Amino acid sequence: METPTITANRIRQYLLEDKRFDGRDPDEFRDLEIEMDISKKAEGSVKVKLGKTEVIVGVKMGVMEPYPDSPDKGNLITTAELLPLSSPRVERGRPGIESIEIGRVIDRCIRESGFIDFEKLCIKEGEKVWTIFIDIYSINDDGNILDAAAIGTVIALKNAKMPKYDEKEEKLLHDEHTDKSIPLTKEIPLSLTIYKIGDKFIVDPTREEEDIIEARVTIGSYEGSISSIQKGEESSLTIDQMSEVLDMNEKVWNNIFKQIKKHL
Repeated sequence: METPTITANRIRQYLLEDKRFDGRDPDEFRDLEIEMDISKKAEGSVKVKLGKTEVIVGVKMGVMEPYPDSPDKGNLITTAELLPLSSPRVERGRPGIESIEIGRVIDRCIRESGFIDFEKLCIKEGEKVWTIFIDIYSINDDGNILDAAAIGTVIALKNAKMPKYDEKEEKLLHDEHTDKSIPLTKEIPLSLTIYKIGDKFIVDPTREEEDIIEARVTIGSYEGSISSIQKGEESSLTIDQMSEVLDMNEKVWNNIFKQIKKHL
């Protein structure tokens, strides 16, 4: 069910006064809750709640052949699945465009930031490397699944433990974990999205707000350095508007990082 026109018009009118239905400021996220280690089968897992939006992110490790263009580096595979239980708008079947985009945007943020030290994931050059699988599942969709999944991905990676690998038998022991973490760098990226409605910008939209966005910009960054940018929707942005987006992203990044720092 799409947001009714009368509701959409009221959202726009409120934003003209920098107000939102739930009382938040335009650059304010909903309450953020983090639940750690929710899966016994994953190397790392977390549930993230943004208001009523809920996602689960799991990290699994496997041993595979490296990609031909990077024989001495590990692999990263990121997938997102929007489950029908999370929203009546989601149909059963193959992943849709939204699921594919979520996976690709988060993958790009992690990859381009240099967060993972892929060279340290090499077991035998050209033959065997560690592959990191990031699996994202929506539990309840009340808007901004993208940022909830991005936050969960960073936390799950940071807390994951490598499974045991018997090099002599060339066998992966999934049920046994070492005390070793995934080789990561000090640069911790966050992928956050700024949404445009009319001439106003907001973060962390509810489902009703997300229905009427005209543009969005997802920025992957760490400590003030930008590693990736992805624009979505049809509306264009001026240079001044893009500057406003970047300023808002910096403020929001600092606020969210403070909230999740204890889990990293």
